[in-house]
Amino acid sequence: MAGATTIVQLRVSDVRFPTSLEQHGSDAMHTEPDYSVAYVVIETDGGHEGYGLTFTLGKGTEVVVCAVEALSAFVVGRTLQEIVGDFRAFYRLLTSDGQMRWIGPEKGVIQLATAAVLNAVWDLWARVEGKPLWKLLVDMEPRKLVSCIDFRYITDALTEEEALGGCFSSHEEMLRDGYPAYTTSCAWIGYSDQQLKELCTKALSHDWTRFKVKVGADLQDDVRRCRLVRQMIGPDNTLMIDANQRWDVQEAITWVSHLAEFKPLWIEEPTSPDDILGHAVISKALAPLGIGVATGEQCHNRVMFKQLLQASALQFVQIDSCRLGSVNENLAVILMACKFHVPVCPHAGGVGLCELVRHLILFDYISVSASLQNRMCEYVDHLHEHFKSPVVIRNACYVPPKDPGYSTEMREESVRRYQYPQGEVWQTLQATRGHRT
Repeated sequence: MAGATTIVQLRVSDVRFPTSLEQHGSDAMHTEPDYSVAYVVIETDGGHEGYGLTFTLGKGTEVVVCAVEALSAFVVGRTLQEIVGDFRAFYRLLTSDGQMRWIGPEKGVIQLATAAVLNAVWDLWARVEGKPLWKLLVDMEPRKLVSCIDFRYITDALTEEEALGGCFSSHEEMLRDGYPAYTTSCAWIGYSDQQLKELCTKALSHDWTRFKVKVGADLQDDVRRCRLVRQMIGPDNTLMIDANQRWDVQEAITWVSHLAEFKPLWIEEPTSPDDILGHAVISKALAPLGIGVATGEQCHNRVMFKQLLQASALQFVQIDSCRLGSVNENLAVILMACKFHVPVCPHAGGVGLCELVRHLILFDYISVSASLQNRMCEYVDHLHEHFKSPVVIRNACYVPPKDPGYSTEMREESVRRYQYPQGEVWQTLQATRGHRT
């Protein structure tokens, strides 16, 4: 890395898309989401910029923006070389400040803000190196990579020395075939049966073989919709179901048992994301039915993932590029999942998440797991047009990105038009429909 690159400014914007108008993203707990981001731009004295984001559902994005602004004092004035030279120390600086950590620690709004800031730093680093982030990671010397991870609180599950081991696969398979994906876009809970049929038919014609259905609001409705999807996709394609934290523990077991006839591979987020022992009970009860438990999109940090793995509470780890503390913390979870032999199947149901998480899952395959068994990455067909390096799907697989960076840069026109509340899209909606977010 040639020369020092000093960060001179950090800007953050509240950018929201009115997805609730057409029920995109709707589920049993989040019935009217407006997919949104706190969008960060890091400027440097050398002309390079870094772009980062964290995902929200509309209301509350302004709170995350305030948290990002509070963290900016730890970033501005530092050089990129200083940060990545001891990335673990910088991660701890953001997450363990003696006063700021009181509103966390490493959870909630402050962790979302940390993810946005660190995502921008990783994007900047990859751009300066002229590599897509996944290539930056797989090319990195193992000790350098591991030095980016904060092992505090997880050494009883994974030590730094253990993390240095790994499997290594060729890039060529991924470049040729891509990474397997599944679609959530066919069966949001607010979609009509007719919409569901049309979208399933279209997806099947584009080689999709893995489908997820949102459930949890009404059992009879779930039975009807799961039956419809299973009939549409046939007995050999893969079906998953997702309750988005709707149920109590026993309720989850009973409800999913009624849906077992449709042979779902997993039930996702059956109960509170904080209830590790509850997930373990559900996991044990559903095992005889051949149904696994998947969770993680609202798992606060690496410590909770550690406990879920130690308790055998999940069969599929769902990392999120914007919920955990950016790449640093996701690396820790990917390595723990490998040690516990649990496949990583990332969450990507939100604006920008597909763009980011494809880098992490490519790293997982090439440098850690070397396996595609029971592994797939979520895909939703929304809002990719707002990014300068949008996701490319070929034969229902993620194509590895080639542009330098973390694929986090949004189109300036999109940021301007959808900025809340002053963007023209929101001004028009508020004037014509009284839409609120």
